[in-house]
Amino acid sequence: MNGSNAPAGVPAHPGALLPLLGSDEDVVAFFAGVADLDATDPADHLLEDGVRLASGARLEQFARAGSGDAFCFVGEGGEERPVVYVSLDGEAGPLALGLPELVRLCLVAPWWRDAPGRTIEELKAVSDDYREDVPDLDRRRDRAARALGLDPAGLPSEAAALARLVELSRGPVAAACLVVGYEGEPLDPLFDADPDRP
Repeated sequence: MNGSNAPAGVPAHPGALLPLLGSDEDVVAFFAGVADLDATDPADHLLEDGVRLASGARLEQFARAGSGDAFCFVGEGGEERPVVYVSLDGEAGPLALGLPELVRLCLVAPWWRDAPGRTIEELKAVSDDYREDVPDLDRRRDRAARALGLDPAGLPSEAAALARLVELSRGPVAAACLVVGYEGEPLDPLFDADPDRP
């Protein structure tokens, strides 16, 4: 343990996760190398021209995936702002209410991008495949969590983290975080927003 007195699930470095995502060796190794969230050079993170929020609120990219997809803050403020993911494939949607929630999602389900439209059995197979490709996943996750001041035992389950993604995609946060492309049309949702589907 790092000797932090922060309660489980609460970062020891409140309001300072983003600098750690871009500089701490263990954190970068997990987030950029395993979870495909690279925050190492924020100045290079620029959204495609014309991509914006329908509401007119600020959309600020702070990290990218290897594909060039964007992780963005919504509105004004700090790390407590909602986070949306903007895919170059024309999809976008909320991932978390604040960077701490996104961090927990990426720690427990770094393969979350493969979740849309999959059954529980298919998601288990995705998780198993990911663990086969990254056999030291748990060790790397725990090291990154501790470097961020999080107790690995206090992280949510994969199922809870994925259920939260679906919840965000179906609620008022999704409406407030609607992203439009350069042609002015809304991008497709990341997750099926039909409440009749599981």
